[in-house]
Amino acid sequence: MRAVLDAAGSERTVVFAENDGGPTGLLFTAMNPERVSGLILANTTARSRRADDYPIGVEPEVVDRALSVYKAVWGTPELVRFVYPSRLDDLEFRQFAAKYSRAAVTPRSMAAQLRHIIESMDARDALALIQVPTLVLHARDNVINSIEQGRYLADHIEGAKFVELPGGDGFVASSSTAIEEIGEFLTGERPAVEVDRILTTLLFTDIAGSTERAASLGDQAWRSLLDAHDRAVRNQLRRFVGREINTTGDGFVAAFDGPARAIRCALTISEAVRALGIDLHLGLHTGECEVRGGDLSGLTVHIAARVGALAAPGEVLVSSTVKDLVVGSRIDFVDRGEHELKGVPGTWRLYAVATMSAYPQRVP
Repeated sequence: MRAVLDAAGSERTVVFAENDGGPTGLLFTAMNPERVSGLILANTTARSRRADDYPIGVEPEVVDRALSVYKAVWGTPELVRFVYPSRLDDLEFRQFAAKYSRAAVTPRSMAAQLRHIIESMDARDALALIQVPTLVLHARDNVINSIEQGRYLADHIEGAKFVELPGGDGFVASSSTAIEEIGEFLTGERPAVEVDRILTTLLFTDIAGSTERAASLGDQAWRSLLDAHDRAVRNQLRRFVGREINTTGDGFVAAFDGPARAIRCALTISEAVRALGIDLHLGLHTGECEVRGGDLSGLTVHIAARVGALAAPGEVLVSSTVKDLVVGSRIDFVDRGEHELKGVPGTWRLYAVATMSAYPQRVP
């Protein structure tokens, strides 16, 4: 680490140590105080193995089981289930993670390296020697290093700040809370969030009867069906230039630059997944949304979600706003009456879109 800093011409730096990099980051900071201005520890620990004076560590048999699992899934899309569970439904990310891990190290070498770190490294004695500002970030449900191990770091480093993050991801990059905390730690100020607003049409989809279907199929068959469902939805989003905003386990949130395009995409998605034996609830609403990074928020999002929840299986349900905006688009609707949308002021008239056969099979 000193060689890298010297080569880069860096006299002092903030050390960021994540996961199995924790002990090394702790030792370097303690041994080279003149080169370190701050320390950020993320989802890590000073020691992994349990000891008489460290009861929060993992038992040897747990280590053996964990390394066996990691060795089996390393280089496969299943790796995401253990290191990035919030992205489990993102097929493209799962494929990227598989390729990335294969390019990094073989399963055998990875397991050997992790075993060495878990069984040999213990940086607890360095904690009292750290004299730089320290930020400790730890995911509440992290399965690699428990949150108690993160708290131990903060309790034994003088003046350290501890921040508990939601979820169980092994890496903090997906957490907006972590990014804000790191920004404040580095600059002394909370990062200013630039709020942008756009007019967009949102589509919410959800598999009808998913709980019952998952129970009847079993985990493996249900996962295969979900993967096929995800591919079908993403194929149509690409075809109709829809932007995937989020996934909800068994559904999608997507944005479109026009309501007519969104309606036609919703109809083709419904047709595509019906071939898999699946019916979807599909809801659409158009309005202004706040843009924050790659996500959207605001009342429009809530309205679209509520509309989708009221759609019958296989039905594309839209708000009156959407219906009014597509006048002249040769799209027919069936009046579904007035509805109260939970958490949304007033009543809303909703309309079901007519069947697919009424529309040309092409992208407008």
